[in-house]
Amino acid sequence: MTSGTPRTTATRRTGARGPLPAVPTAVLAALTLVVAFAVAQGTGVRALGGVVLVAGVVWCGWRALPASGVLRVGAVVALGAVCFVASHLLAGALGAWPSVLLVAAVLAVGTWVLVDRRPSRTGPPRAGSS
Repeated sequence: MTSGTPRTTATRRTGARGPLPAVPTAVLAALTLVVAFAVAQGTGVRALGGVVLVAGVVWCGWRALPASGVLRVGAVVALGAVCFVASHLLAGALGAWPSVLLVAAVLAVGTWVLVDRRPSRTGPPRAGSS
């Protein structure tokens, strides 16, 4: 079973700003909020959920920084903080889990736009071209 090309377990693509991770940072950022809340609620120790949250933020920032830069990663961290606060504010109206899932989805979209999305190669049409 030799096809001439070596097989790898994880394929890493390269984007305009550097290598793309196998799992998008957007997925990990959203999971960070969900898992941190689950740990806090499941153990009854909010501080433990906070530790999970901080660890997830550091991990996501560390892996996105080389390809995205400080400004984009900082914007994602700020968005994550806003989502964290929003989940607490929305919990009274929506319930705890629905609010966490909603803000996790918002964080995922924002993270994808800021650090995971790669610019298209086609781009907008040039001026003067028909």
